[in-house]
Amino acid sequence: MIKKQITLLITLFFSSIHLYSQNNESIEVFIDSTSIMIGEKIDYYIKIKSDTLVDIKFSEKPFFLPFEILEEYPLDTVESKLDYLFTKKYSLIHFDSGNYWLPNQKLFLNGSLKILDSILIKVKNVSVDTLKQPLYDIKPIEEVKKNYFDLIKWTLIIILISVFLIGLIYFLFFKNKIEADSLNSAPPFERAIQELKELESFVLKKDQDYKEYYSSLTGIVRRYLEEDAKVSALESTSDELLLKLEALKTQGVLDLKTQTLNNLKNVLKTADLVKFAKSIPEKNLLYRDRSFAEELVIETNEVLPELSEEELREQEEYKLLQIKKRRKKNIYIGVLSFISLIVFSFFLAVSIYGFYPVIDTIIGNPTIKLKNNTWVTSQYGNPPVKLVTPDVLRRIKRSDDQIQSFSFGNFDIPFYIDLIFKNKKSEVNNKDDQSSNNNSKIDEGEKEIQELIQLTIDEFNLRGATNIFSKKEEVKTFSGIPAIKFFGTLDYPLNDQGEKGRFNYSSYVFDFKSKSIILSILYAKDDRYAIEIENRIVDNLELIKEL
Repeated sequence: MIKKQITLLITLFFSSIHLYSQNNESIEVFIDSTSIMIGEKIDYYIKIKSDTLVDIKFSEKPFFLPFEILEEYPLDTVESKLDYLFTKKYSLIHFDSGNYWLPNQKLFLNGSLKILDSILIKVKNVSVDTLKQPLYDIKPIEEVKKNYFDLIKWTLIIILISVFLIGLIYFLFFKNKIEADSLNSAPPFERAIQELKELESFVLKKDQDYKEYYSSLTGIVRRYLEEDAKVSALESTSDELLLKLEALKTQGVLDLKTQTLNNLKNVLKTADLVKFAKSIPEKNLLYRDRSFAEELVIETNEVLPELSEEELREQEEYKLLQIKKRRKKNIYIGVLSFISLIVFSFFLAVSIYGFYPVIDTIIGNPTIKLKNNTWVTSQYGNPPVKLVTPDVLRRIKRSDDQIQSFSFGNFDIPFYIDLIFKNKKSEVNNKDDQSSNNNSKIDEGEKEIQELIQLTIDEFNLRGATNIFSKKEEVKTFSGIPAIKFFGTLDYPLNDQGEKGRFNYSSYVFDFKSKSIILSILYAKDDRYAIEIENRIVDNLELIKEL
C-alpha cells in the first residue's frame, strides 16, 4: 500500500501534465518538453476547461525563476458547443545546465485561489569535443589590397568634375570680364552708347560714388573721342580737350555744334569739381550730364567723315584679329588648366599608391588587372580543392581518363594557372613480396614524385618551352598542407618569328594515397605583381576533405 502511494506521488511530481477538476471546471498545466539544451526555448501552458464562462485572473508578475520570460501571450479563448477552453502561454529560457523546478503558479478562478504544481525540467549542456576540432595557426595580418582601377576611375571622375567646376566658376566669376571683352570688340560708337546706357542704373550710396560716376562718364567720352575722332583726349586736361575740339571745329574737320561743346564744358567742369574738390552735385545734374555726354557721342559720330573702303577693311581685319587672339588665349588657358589638373592628379596618385602601380594601371598592365580584379572562390576535382583565383579555372579535356585538368589563361598571356588531379594505380597486396617494406615504399613515393614533376615539365615542352631549369624543396602551405615545390625558369616563344621570353614557374605537388594534385603557375620573369598573385593563390589553397 505504501509503495503504491509513493509511486503515485512521484507520478504527480514528474509528470509534465497535471489535472485539476472541480465541479464542471478543470485546470491543466504542461510544458512542451521536460529536457532541453542551454539557451533552448520552452513553452509553458495553462489550460482551463469549463462549461460556462468563468472569471480568470493571473498574476501580474508571474514568477518562473531561474527561468527568464521571453514572451507572455494573452489569454486565448475557444468556445465549442459543450464548453469553453481558456489557454495561457509563456515562453521561457535558461542559460545554465542542471535540474530545475518551475515554481508553483497561482491564479484566481471565479475568485477562488488555485495553486498549480511545479514541474521538473532538465537543462543539458552542449557537449563540445575539442579534441576532434582541428587546430590552425593564427593567420597574420593581411595587407589591404589597393584597387588601382577604382583609383583611375575616380581620378577621371574627379578630373571631369573639376573641369566642369572650373568652367562654371570661370563663367560665373568672370562673366563680367567676358562681357567686357565682347563689348571691347564692338565698334567705338556702339561701345560708348552701351556704356552710357549702363550708367543709367548706377546707384549712388555714398559721396565716393559721385567721383566714380563722373570718372566713368568722362572716361567714356574721352575714350570715344580718342578712338573714333582720333583726338588725344585721354591724356589731356579738360581745358586742353576743349581747345582741341574747338580747333577741329574751326578747321572743319569735326563740325560740332557750339551748344554741344558748351554742354561738354559744363560736364567736364562738374566732373573736375567732384573729383578734385569733393563737390556733391544735385542728382538731377548727374542725369543731365549723362544726357549731354550721349548727345556729344551721337553728334560726333554723325559729323565724322565716312571711312574709306581701305579703312573699313583695316577696321574689320583688326576686329577679326582681336577675336582670334581672345579665342586663342581662352583655348590656351583651358588646355593649360586641364594639363595642370591631370599632372596634379597624377602626382597625387603616385604619392598615395606609388609610381609603378599608377603607371601600370594607366597603361593597362594585364597582371595588375588580375591582381585588382574581384577574385572568385571555387572548388575543383573530387575530393574538392578550394582555390581563390582571379577568375574561374576552365576544365580541360584529356585523353587520359586518370587525369583531371583545370586551367586559367594560356602560355600567350603573362599569367597562367594549371591544376591537375592524377589518380594513382591500384596497388595489389602480396604478402610474400618482401619489397613492400618501408624503404621500398619510400623509393616508390620518390619515384611517383619524380613522375609528377616530369609530367609537368612535359606539359611545358608540349607548349614549346625550352631551357627549363628547376629546383626542388619541401614546403608547407599557409594552411599547413605539405607539398613538394619545384620551381625555376624557362624560355617560351612569344611569336612566330622565334622571339622568346623568360618565364618563372612554380609547381606544387600534393601527394596522397589515391590521388596526386599538381598546381602550376607560370608568369613573366620581370612581372612586378605575379609573385603577389602566386602567394595569394597558394596561401588560400584548402583541401575540403583529406584525400
